[in-house]
Amino acid sequence: MYLLPTWCYFLWNLRSQSPGVHDQGEGSLCLIGDSGTGKSHLLIALGTEAAMAGFRVKYVRATKLVNELVEAADEKLLTKTIARYGRVDLLCIDELGYMELDRRGAELLFQVLTEREEKNSMAIASNESFSAWTKTFTDPRLCAAIVDRLTFGGNIIETGTESYRLAHTKARAEQAQ
Repeated sequence: MYLLPTWCYFLWNLRSQSPGVHDQGEGSLCLIGDSGTGKSHLLIALGTEAAMAGFRVKYVRATKLVNELVEAADEKLLTKTIARYGRVDLLCIDELGYMELDRRGAELLFQVLTEREEKNSMAIASNESFSAWTKTFTDPRLCAAIVDRLTFGGNIIETGTESYRLAHTKARAEQAQ
């Protein structure tokens, strides 16, 4: 499969560095594709492998992260929360682009990405192409800045449009006939 070499290259780059030490531009991975194309599985596998190699890893869905940031801001704990997300070696953000974020949520997420920029690795999974992210991040300038931070010198893998789950269901239905 064409995904494996790029994914392995990203993992190799992550493993070749000491935990907490990251070279500029080698720390991001964006998995882009339709639902059911394996993005979450790859993200979880990457996080698991990184954790097994001794890296500190945090996996979170984008909406949960944004909700946590909003609550932290309301409770005057935002600086500590952003710092906590900034300290992990690999932050895996899943389902980015599934839900529209209000301006405040998008700005808070931007702060986390900025805290991590060029310091620690990030991997994200999204069902939307970057050009469609203006539906998630309604401020075009903020959207452009987020895409810029996630893609600068990083790796982008397009997982395709054909759902593995749908293909599996269809194959099982054909076998039953």
